Order: sequence, then structure tokens, then C-alpha cells
Amino acid sequence: QVQLVESGGGSVQPGGSLRLSCVVSGGSISHYTMGWFRQAPGKEREFVAAAAFGESFIRYSDSVKGRFTISRDIGQNAVFLQMNSLKPEDTAVYYCAATTDVTRPLETMQSQSMWNYWGLGTQVTVSS
Repeated sequence: QVQLVESGGGSVQPGGSLRLSCVVSGGSISHYTMGWFRQAPGKEREFVAAAAFGESFIRYSDSVKGRFTISRDIGQNAVFLQMNSLKPEDTAVYYCAATTDVTRPLETMQSQSMWNYWGLGTQVTVSS
């Protein structure tokens, strides 16, 4: 049973930084494409970032490109999301996701239906 557990969320002022972690159990992240999504109140869950084949292929949503960085640590069996220059519109519950479909191009992976496993989420609030 693959389980994903996120941590690292919290409250931060605009311009601040947070680093989210997602620890995976029940399977090695080397066998998955890993991603992050987020869901703001009253909105649909949206794609944030994904990494395939280690970090050989990485994709970000336009709204976070240049501010967020996805990375993974095989030894910790974890994936991370470094979030810098945070804005109030980044406020959301952030979810870690994994898929066994490692050959699918990341530009086709922006739909929730493409992902097999999900964490329960961690809240990020950006407010002054």
C-alpha cells in the first residue's frame, strides 16, 4: 500500500518561503513520477509541479514558475517543494501525488485523473 504524507505547511507573510516535504512509504519514488497539486477554497485542485525520471524532466505551472522548485531525495524516499516569493494567491492546501505511468509526458499530467496516489494535504497560508 503506497502512502504519501505531506508536511511543512504553515502561515507565512508575502515574500516569504516554505519547504514542503512528501515522504512516501510502500514503494520507491524511483518507480514513480512525483508531483504537487494545490486546492484553494472554492476552487478546483490544480497542477503545480512534477518531476519524472529523477529530475530529468520537470514541469511547473505558469503561476509558480521561477518561484517554486521541485526536488526529490531517493535516500529519504521523499519529494520536496521549495516555495519562494510566496504570494497571497498561493494560499491553498497542497497535495503530493504519485503515478506509476512514468512514460507519459509531463505536459499531459496536469489532470488529477492521471495520478494514482495522493497524500492528505498540508495547508499553506500566505497573509500579512
